[in-house]
Amino acid sequence: MTITTLHVVQPPPPRRPKRRGKWRGKWRTLLIIAGVLSLLGAANGEAIAAAVHQYEINTASYNSAYGHWDEIDLPNDVQVNAIHAAQLSTGKILIVAGSGNDTTKVAPGAYTKTSYDASMFAPGTFRSLLYDPVSGETTPIETPSDMFCAGQTMLPNGDMLVAGGTQRYEDLTPKHAGGVMTVKNENPDNGITFPKGTEFEGPTGQLYKTDSDVIVAPAAKTPQGDGSVKVTASATNVWVDAEAEGDPGKTDQPGQYTIKGLSGNDAKNLYGMNDAMTLDKHDFEGDNKAYVFDPIAEKYTRVGDMNEKRWYPTLTGLPNGEVMATSGLDGNGRILQGQTEVYDPATKVWTAREDLTRYFPTYPAIFQTGVANRLFYSGSNAGYGPADKGRDPGLWNLSNNTFTTVPDLRDPDLMETSSSAWVGPVQNQTIMVVGGGGVGDVDTSTGRIDTIKLDVKDPYFTPGPSLPEGTRYPSVVTLPDDTSLITGGSAAYRGKHGSDNHTARIYHPGTNTLSVAADPSVGRDYHSEALLMPDGRVITLGSNPLFNDQADTEPGTFEQRIEIYTPPYLFHGARPEITQAPGFAQLGDTMVVTSPQAGDIVSARLMRPSAVTHVTDVEQRSVALGLTHTEDGLTLSVPAEPALVPPGYYMLFLVDSTGIPSVAKWVQVGSTVSTMAGMPGMGG
Repeated sequence: MTITTLHVVQPPPPRRPKRRGKWRGKWRTLLIIAGVLSLLGAANGEAIAAAVHQYEINTASYNSAYGHWDEIDLPNDVQVNAIHAAQLSTGKILIVAGSGNDTTKVAPGAYTKTSYDASMFAPGTFRSLLYDPVSGETTPIETPSDMFCAGQTMLPNGDMLVAGGTQRYEDLTPKHAGGVMTVKNENPDNGITFPKGTEFEGPTGQLYKTDSDVIVAPAAKTPQGDGSVKVTASATNVWVDAEAEGDPGKTDQPGQYTIKGLSGNDAKNLYGMNDAMTLDKHDFEGDNKAYVFDPIAEKYTRVGDMNEKRWYPTLTGLPNGEVMATSGLDGNGRILQGQTEVYDPATKVWTAREDLTRYFPTYPAIFQTGVANRLFYSGSNAGYGPADKGRDPGLWNLSNNTFTTVPDLRDPDLMETSSSAWVGPVQNQTIMVVGGGGVGDVDTSTGRIDTIKLDVKDPYFTPGPSLPEGTRYPSVVTLPDDTSLITGGSAAYRGKHGSDNHTARIYHPGTNTLSVAADPSVGRDYHSEALLMPDGRVITLGSNPLFNDQADTEPGTFEQRIEIYTPPYLFHGARPEITQAPGFAQLGDTMVVTSPQAGDIVSARLMRPSAVTHVTDVEQRSVALGLTHTEDGLTLSVPAEPALVPPGYYMLFLVDSTGIPSVAKWVQVGSTVSTMAGMPGMGG
């Protein structure tokens, strides 16, 4: 295993996981019964109950009613902390850890950082893993920067865009005072880049070092009416830490700082102006790097940097194939004040959109509605930001940057760490909000499920059923039969007090009710994900509890086990097959699909693959296709509206009259750059 200068891990050969799951046949039944009898002899009531439960959940009748969970153990040397996960069009799943919320622990053979560097998060091991659920093979992927807590979305060509991440970890008890230094440049003719570690000297000799590179633009020239030119100094912020430990580095006095190493006019034109330098807690710092992951080449390629550094951003795909980035913590650990930017996959460049300045808390759940230039913010978010700002759900009109709040959401102050998802086909324009809790590290949570229909004149939330207990971090996955799996979560912040909810439910939109699903064996809270796979099953990953015990005395460990849920519909008989389907379709096209069970097919769905983190998944959507039976098979009609079907890869499922879905075929919809020209996007 070799290490590049970027401290990335050279991938070893693929590995296969161990699989724990259903036993098949009469020997399984005999073994379980024998075990129960043995336990009866021992008069161990709890063990007897556990054995009986294990027998019951493996029976055909139980699986048919509630489904079944299988546990997957990956080899120890390839296990990763699943911070992000995405279903790729190759069928493989990309699991991204970045540094994995761990500043010290590294993989075997990787670059080792034995101590935490308080002045800058030192890149130790940045990890990604490809998992093939069909073959069981795993392939570690070279990961060039810390994508921990970045944003991600799928692009029209099937690549995954990853933007932002971690420039520096939080520091709860800094040893060195720090703060924001504003670097000014009065020279209109030249900009300059200062490397990480550049020193600033204060009026009384204090020295401070930058914790990252900083690019300083030239001063601005503004022509005046009298023919003169006004020069306005540029200003760029960067975090600095005092070289001296403790109180000597503290100051609340503003002042001008010289930049060490400069001389002559540069020393006059370039200088720093300090913010307060304190020993207060320092939050995570965002990064501005962006990459695309190519699922065919199985590698990352760097694209244009974002204009803003972002940690906990949301990336929302738009009808014309572009991507909008919102929110996040900046390069100084401060929440962005509404700076919005857009990525063009054709040019690989980000454009700042000052006309779309709109504040949101971190990881806001922002969805593209069925109308171009109109987005919906459900109110779900991952937490950073004040409790009284940007928390109200509403519709965002990109044509004029107006925001209209929507009423009647129950428990509106319990939306942090909630989940939101489309309900059934996107044509219904209905979104559900599930669970959530109070702002910050509090125990309050709700099991509320509310829905909102967006294509009415004045949208408002309506009550749905409630989960059996308060639930932060629930995962919500839309299934091919138009139901939704709700699984995981915890009653308290990050699973404190042993509060993981080992329950799952299926939401039925037609009746606005919940039904019981099989209980997962692995608890999932913070940093967990769930995704629909092409075979109609759901994979769940991750979980990052604060503690491992109910008394909150044992530090938590990251959950690296994987579970796969097989819904009840796959125990109801033989599933339909797709024997032939086109690999590409344009908006408004019809597709001819053949299936031996064509006469029994009642619905067809295009399911957009998920790219999820922090139970935030604005990618997944189900698109209903028009269906006509023919002598040779089926003719399926693709909607013509790009706001309903943003360009990209989709899983095509056929569903029969008993609700059993086929294995999906991948279809690329309107996804070449040339087909995107002229599509409605954002206006402006």
